[in-house]
Amino acid sequence: MVLGIGGSFQYGIQVSVIASPAVHVQNFVNYTWMLRYQGPVDKLANQLIWSFIVAVLSLGAWAGAIHSGSLPVTYGRKKALLFNNIVAIVAALLMVFSRMAKSFEMILLGRFLYGYNVGLGLSVHLMYLGESSPKKLRGFLTLTSSIFIGFGKVMGQIIGIKEIMGTEEMWPYLLAVSGIPAPRYLYIDKGDTEGSVRALQWLWQEDDLKVELDDMQKGERAWQLLTLAIPCAGVQFCGINALYFYAFDIFRESGVPEDQMHYLAIGIGATELITISLCSFLIDRAGRKKLMGYGYLLMGVTMILLTVTLSIKDLNSWIPYVNIALIFCVICIYGLGPSGVSMALPADLFLQAWRPSAYVISGTINWLGMFVVGMLFGYIVDELGQFCFLIFVTYSIFSAVFMIYFVPETKGKTMVEIMEEFNKLNYKNSGIDIEKTDITLATKL
Repeated sequence: MVLGIGGSFQYGIQVSVIASPAVHVQNFVNYTWMLRYQGPVDKLANQLIWSFIVAVLSLGAWAGAIHSGSLPVTYGRKKALLFNNIVAIVAALLMVFSRMAKSFEMILLGRFLYGYNVGLGLSVHLMYLGESSPKKLRGFLTLTSSIFIGFGKVMGQIIGIKEIMGTEEMWPYLLAVSGIPAPRYLYIDKGDTEGSVRALQWLWQEDDLKVELDDMQKGERAWQLLTLAIPCAGVQFCGINALYFYAFDIFRESGVPEDQMHYLAIGIGATELITISLCSFLIDRAGRKKLMGYGYLLMGVTMILLTVTLSIKDLNSWIPYVNIALIFCVICIYGLGPSGVSMALPADLFLQAWRPSAYVISGTINWLGMFVVGMLFGYIVDELGQFCFLIFVTYSIFSAVFMIYFVPETKGKTMVEIMEEFNKLNYKNSGIDIEKTDITLATKL
């Protein structure tokens, strides 16, 4: 609960909360522009400023992800998360006083700091969960980060409706809401065996920890970074965050009446939260590979159908309802597969000694991808209309093929066992017998 509220919950709420006050923030930008330059901002400049307000969160998250490789190692996971709370409070104060100061730049800076809070908090949250959970529960416990992301998205949508905080008077406080809210590290990064044992015993309430400590020793001695780019690092390009950033634009394109959009957005968030919770019961049974690979494949097929139905939405009055149903299908598939698995895989794929660096790399790809989507998708919707999803279809199908054919299953395996699986894949066509060689692959960062 503590990790969730201070970590991935912030990610979820920041992704969804920005959609509701879009009109109010754009009006505020125009108002401040008129005060400064005695004339309204032109439409193109206003759209650009708004897109940057949406997307600058990703740049901040990138900075946070970069520091997630050093701060948790230097000061510990716990202190890094405590420091992260200060960043969120400063961001909240900037949001609250932006209207008083008549400065939309304060909103930009606040979003950037919120992004830093999200990027650092999410990486450290996942790192801590992956290290403090026993092997048999690693998938389930790591998945709780996705549950809190879904919970954050729902909360952002609920408090954003006009009956609560989605009004002209309350939008600064709506944007400020986020201000309210070491075992393996001890053993490997600090060499504190006794401290690690005490921490593990306190966390798991077990005395016999030989198996887990032996696993950590193997990971320490391997000292390798696995030579596979994490498939879930580019999860932004499956289109899920585009649905949240520009939910109202997509609903409008689907033919949804304006007065129903807020409630449909809440339904999207609730659907993702429910399906992610269901995924927690499947991940250690079905396995990561199947859930993510076939999940991406089904998302691609569903978005193809959505593109077709959006193209013919004016032919009959019932077609817009089909469009909405298909959007919900995309959310369901994402929640049951890629969403939860994308959080569990990093902890599975990387050895302990290299994990902070691995989170920096995956975070960089992830957050820069989110920045591109946040900046460009609004223009893509305007230009391509119903064909906007075809970009995400391409990525989803490519990811599905990559997951199914090139990534080994990680369910129930130690990091060293997973590394050996990767080595078999790397050398399966080379004629080299891995079991009879002493070849070690390493990638120095």
